[in-house]
Amino acid sequence: MEDRFILTPYFLDGPMPGLEPLAESSWEINRIDLPDSEQQIRMSMLHESLADRVAHHLTSGFRPVSIAGDCCSAIGVAAGLQRAGIEYTLIWLDAHGDFNTWETSPSGFLGGMPLAMLVGRGEQTMPQAVGLQSVAEERVLLLDARDLDPAEEVALRESKVMRCATVNDLMEHPLPDMPILLHFDTDIIDRSEAPAMNYSAPNGPSSEEVQEAFRYLARMGDVRAVSMSTWNPALDPDGRTRDVCMKSLQALLENPV
Repeated sequence: MEDRFILTPYFLDGPMPGLEPLAESSWEINRIDLPDSEQQIRMSMLHESLADRVAHHLTSGFRPVSIAGDCCSAIGVAAGLQRAGIEYTLIWLDAHGDFNTWETSPSGFLGGMPLAMLVGRGEQTMPQAVGLQSVAEERVLLLDARDLDPAEEVALRESKVMRCATVNDLMEHPLPDMPILLHFDTDIIDRSEAPAMNYSAPNGPSSEEVQEAFRYLARMGDVRAVSMSTWNPALDPDGRTRDVCMKSLQALLENPV
């Protein structure tokens, strides 16, 4: 399946111009004029544009690969799959759970809530703005999530979300007989290799372990769309983190689905 890259050079609703040099000539840039408005309205406009692009590529027989500065962009990718009439399982690789709600989050950071939003928990402004129907918790597989807030950890434990403690465990987990939306937050990679993260966490998998998991998914699963949340380019002057993360993504894309 041929890939189509979509770059959204924003962190939440703020421009992230340091991502733009990633774009090759064939990539689409999801950049729009945002009004002076409430943050979730601005973010939803980006998600709406992204959802349309994802749906278009899927219905044209391509695999969309979304690259953006934050995990909330996965809302737009998920909406695009639904617009294309594709039911999916969500595999979420992240150092964090992204399963907070306003009630569980110590900080109120929206970037720590998108997985909860996707399954219909907590804040629903952005999913509703793009017409997203919640994915069933039992169709979500969360890998790693080694850095959880206390109430978030309780919420995950009491949910139906499936979990693998390490990326290596993925090879022992049965894959679904249906399309997969893969979300890859690059902060899952151990910070010794990929330090340029806003919210780094110690004791993560090596990039080679992540690449091995991706090669397995590419061989054995139907990865129909990819969402990647990036490093912070402002913290990566030598490009070291960028190179590690893009090499990891390429391990998934180089293998035919």
